[in-house]
Amino acid sequence: MDINSLRNVLEEFHASRLSLDEAVDKLKILPYEDLDFVKIDHHRMIRQGFPEVIFCQGKTAEQVATIMKSLSRHNQNVLATRATADMYSAVKKVVPDAQYYEVAKIIFVKHDTIEPDDERFILVMTAGTSDIPVAEEAAVTAEIMGNKVERVYDVGVAGIHRLFSQQQVIQRANVIIVAAGMEGALVSVVGGMVAKPVIALPTSVGYGANFNGLAALLSMLNSCAAGVSVVNIDNGFGAGRLASIINKMR
Repeated sequence: MDINSLRNVLEEFHASRLSLDEAVDKLKILPYEDLDFVKIDHHRMIRQGFPEVIFCQGKTAEQVATIMKSLSRHNQNVLATRATADMYSAVKKVVPDAQYYEVAKIIFVKHDTIEPDDERFILVMTAGTSDIPVAEEAAVTAEIMGNKVERVYDVGVAGIHRLFSQQQVIQRANVIIVAAGMEGALVSVVGGMVAKPVIALPTSVGYGANFNGLAALLSMLNSCAAGVSVVNIDNGFGAGRLASIINKMR
């Protein structure tokens, strides 16, 4: 249910093409649908421009499938993060056109292709190859939300010449997501190169004193580069969603 769907229901009722009971049936899922173990927010598309996203971690495969079925019945595009292959198998039984990105651990249903603006794109970068799964969660999220996304992977500061060879695409990007573990230094370098928003995405990649991403998070929060914002450790979805909002602002 998006704003256009809501408008159509009201227009149909106003023109007497829908009875009062029929209109109520279409609107009764607002603001949410109560399925006992979950209250699905079908109103979110109207408020935020994209349906409620399913965070699969901690849920059973059956719960994920039930939520996905309900959301896909009322929304054109549906996204589920931190999903396993078993969850995807359960979803596929009730939503046959669901697809799965194994690297990003994302299940999605895409009935409506949101045409991206070719003049504005989000650049997703990683310091190392080990950061790619988190970066892909961000990249795929942004793509499903209707953005053009480009990728530059494995350009960390241990071989900084690799980064400098990518300056052309870095300067053309409208928003940049930088995923890095270890000490997270790549964010400050990129932030010091550009006059555009940089979203720092700390990953849990690293040895013991990295503290599962805490060292990278603190390093990014303390960045001396201006224009850098920071999301939580391994929160690729959060970075992709924020980048999408920024990229579509005028």
